[in-house]
Amino acid sequence: MSDDKDSDKKGSGKKNNPWANNKGKPSDSKKTQGNKDWHKGQSHLGGHGGRGGQEPDLDALIRQAQNNLNNLLPGGVGNGIIGLAAGVILLIAFVSLCTFIVQPGEQAVVQRFGAYERTKTTEGLGFKFPNPIERVTKVNVNEIRRMNIGFIQGLGRTGATNIRDIPEESLMLTSDRNIVDLDLVVQWSIDSAEDFLFNIDDQENTIKKVAESAIREAVGQTRMFPIITTERDQVAQRTKEIIQKNLDEYSSGVGIRQVLIQRAEVHPDVQPAFQDVQSAKQDAEDVQNQAQAYREDILPKARGQAIQLVQEAKGYKDAQIAKSTGDAERFNSIYQAYLEGKDVTKERIYIETMEDVLKNANKIILDQGENGSGVVPYLPLNQLQNRQKAQ
Repeated sequence: MSDDKDSDKKGSGKKNNPWANNKGKPSDSKKTQGNKDWHKGQSHLGGHGGRGGQEPDLDALIRQAQNNLNNLLPGGVGNGIIGLAAGVILLIAFVSLCTFIVQPGEQAVVQRFGAYERTKTTEGLGFKFPNPIERVTKVNVNEIRRMNIGFIQGLGRTGATNIRDIPEESLMLTSDRNIVDLDLVVQWSIDSAEDFLFNIDDQENTIKKVAESAIREAVGQTRMFPIITTERDQVAQRTKEIIQKNLDEYSSGVGIRQVLIQRAEVHPDVQPAFQDVQSAKQDAEDVQNQAQAYREDILPKARGQAIQLVQEAKGYKDAQIAKSTGDAERFNSIYQAYLEGKDVTKERIYIETMEDVLKNANKIILDQGENGSGVVPYLPLNQLQNRQKAQ
């Protein structure tokens, strides 16, 4: 009887132990059920495609993991520890495969099966499906990046800055057909992570080519002397606008923060010719300045003389008009008097006319009376006065 009871107890223990026939593993039915629940949770948590896709629900994933862990835990203390360890390992694997952290200043671009899914722009913890379903690419959008055009900058053995010129990038043709040696620094950052990753290929090289084209366009529209003296800032600002416009047309997601002209000077090979040209221009400017000074001196004098002549002519005109008017009025008055007394007027006019005719003539007075002696002597006072003046 005791043997039968012991065998019954052993049989009943074997029958009630779910691990007995599976060598310490959960039953197939529970494993199958757990896998179904896991796939159900995966299908339930999948985000929608497109830019505004949703991330997996954290609470639902945790609940699903708890359910799977409960299904894996059998009765008994030892088996419970094994199940707990398996759950911890599963949780660690889930965290490592299905989570990612976005640092401050970063954007995380999520791709599902290689296609763009969503962008996480806020810092903190994010969730995704494990590889190869979803892949995350992090991009620092707050970093100000620097690009040199025309030169390479590095550190020498002594720690000093070493700059090497790149002639094929730095030599440019100006609008007056001179060659300028120019070094440029472009500072840029990323405005849109997904545009930066997917809309342009070989991003930094593309930005550099666009910048080289823009600076050559700006320099080609400007004369040499302003570039190397006073208009560096204007050329740099025009270059920045051209670069940003071209990159926006590509939807590159890149923002140009600043463009700086580090160096702009005449190339050494053409320096003597440039000096000769500048000397000739200076001589031309000196001659022009002298001509301008002479012009400023002679023109006011000429204007003054012209005004004087005009005023004199106007005075002569007014005098002649006044004289003519007076003569006309005098003639009218004489004519009026003649009409009133013709004989008297005739005699007066005759006397005045003879006075005007004979006042400078040599005169001889004759006495033609009955007792007259002929020529009447007189004292020539006019002749005596003229002689005295001559002496």
